[in-house]
Amino acid sequence: MCGITGWVAFEQDLTGQGDTVAAMTATLAERGPDESGTRLFRHAALGHRRLAVIDPPGGRQPMTAGTPAGPVTLVHSGEVYNHTALRAELTARGHRFTTRSDTEVVLRGYLEWGEAVAERLTGMYAFALWDERRQRLVLVRDRMGVKPLYLHRTHDGLLFGSEPKAVLANPVFPRRVDTGCLRELAGFTKAPGWSLWKDLREVEPGTVVTVDRAGMRERTYWRLETTEHTDDAETTVERVAALLGEIMPQQLVSDVPQCVLLSGGLDSSAVTALAARHQRETGGKLRTFSVDFAGYEENFRPDELRETPDAPYIREVVAHLGADHRTVLLDSRSLLDPALRRAVVGARDMPIGLGDIDSSMLLLFRAIREQATVALSGEFADELFGGYAWFHHPAARDADTFPWLAFQNTYTADRTEPLRPELREALDIGGYVADEYASAVARVEHLPGEDAFERRMRTSSHLHITRLVRAMLDRKDRMSMAAGLEVRVPFADHRLVEYVYNAPWALKTVDGREKGLLRQAVAPLLPRSVTERVKSPYPSTQDTGYAAALQRQARDVLADRDHQVFAVFDRDWVRRTADAAPAAVTGAARTGLERFLDFHVWSDAYDPELTVP
Repeated sequence: MCGITGWVAFEQDLTGQGDTVAAMTATLAERGPDESGTRLFRHAALGHRRLAVIDPPGGRQPMTAGTPAGPVTLVHSGEVYNHTALRAELTARGHRFTTRSDTEVVLRGYLEWGEAVAERLTGMYAFALWDERRQRLVLVRDRMGVKPLYLHRTHDGLLFGSEPKAVLANPVFPRRVDTGCLRELAGFTKAPGWSLWKDLREVEPGTVVTVDRAGMRERTYWRLETTEHTDDAETTVERVAALLGEIMPQQLVSDVPQCVLLSGGLDSSAVTALAARHQRETGGKLRTFSVDFAGYEENFRPDELRETPDAPYIREVVAHLGADHRTVLLDSRSLLDPALRRAVVGARDMPIGLGDIDSSMLLLFRAIREQATVALSGEFADELFGGYAWFHHPAARDADTFPWLAFQNTYTADRTEPLRPELREALDIGGYVADEYASAVARVEHLPGEDAFERRMRTSSHLHITRLVRAMLDRKDRMSMAAGLEVRVPFADHRLVEYVYNAPWALKTVDGREKGLLRQAVAPLLPRSVTERVKSPYPSTQDTGYAAALQRQARDVLADRDHQVFAVFDRDWVRRTADAAPAAVTGAARTGLERFLDFHVWSDAYDPELTVP
């Protein structure tokens, strides 16, 4: 999976900046625990941290190819799933390979096709190439944005990194955060390119960025396009099943131990069944992992998001497929460890405030990493096939805003309530969200003759695939890479996304239910109880002692009256919430405390120059 970083400066000699580049690279050590490497040129420097997955002996980076006009050097993060086919094509064109790695395929592909190599890749990746021949840097990010990539323009070049922390490690970068930076943190629209840090932005998915002495240019090599869907219902189901069958063998290529994340829901169970089928064909037994909380199943209480606990369905899938399964059992004490909160905030590079939903995932991934290096996930299916409740809730579906914000629940309630009144007014979150919604809707292409309902559902699908899912992918990437675990996302394969996106809504709900198309495609592989199960999000602890402990931690922070956190959060709100009865600290109140504590930790760790009213 790995982490990449670098620096281009056309008015400096970077050959003497080895210590700075090493410091930038070191911030990504958790992404790449196996190896570290840097390469310095006069006007460019590249850093790489490696998680060895394909060809561990041969895939070391930075990787350089010599040419008569000068070297081309690559740092690469992620996986290229069609590297075997590309290797064969390049070999036929006269290229000679010295490794089995997908990294060398990308490098040789660039030598053959230039930056157009991006269009030929299938997978999840972010990479940087320094072409010494042309004094040019080329940055490429995968189509769906599974792998992150950030950049900062400087007066004579740029800084880049897999995560903001790599750029922050360079003293050239000013650590500034202002009111504008905070809007997205509260708005949750996943604005394209947004970063919490001023003058640092995320490279958009499906984009090639080139930097040379003439400046910086960007080219979109893939976007979600609207095309007519001509297959009938039966053919559509068959095609989805066939695509999943083609995708899975590529996703399972690995030279290190692998497993599947299993929650007992339709999405993860489908991935598990497809992987198990492939394992049976090739030999070997599939390993699966899940997370649970002590006493959760026995004391489960249905809430606004979850009707049932996961455990019974997990057991059914494991028994049905004969998987080798392990449940990682957590308790509130481990989830409330201040060191864990610091690790989560450090992995995120920002105070996102999801609390035990993030911290339990990090603990799960740490436990998995003891036995496996690669895990497959069911992420992206809800956004692609229409699985979320708000796809089907008329008030949320028909609202002129992002559906996940219109569907009021714990995570979409007023996220500004805990903030200082002056800051709330300056943020104008209502206006910000409205502007972002208008911008997002303007990108949607419609077919001639689509009726109002189909236009609405196409728009909703587009918003989920180009906005919401990127937040979900970023969360999984950050938590997994903080544990040195590579998580692959089969449902994010662009061929599947292109096909399903363009299927009419009636086919996505072919049996009259959410994700009907996926249910029918995988029904032969799974127990009926699982294919009929209603969507249940990632679990969150229901232990009332958890909220009480959050309150105690918040009271400790309140004692530090001069802390920067109170430039953002309303001290009176924090005090009221910290002193309330623990049973009342649920939903938005509990989430607010999580965000407050995260911001406190983030401020201490990152020492931002904060400019707010």
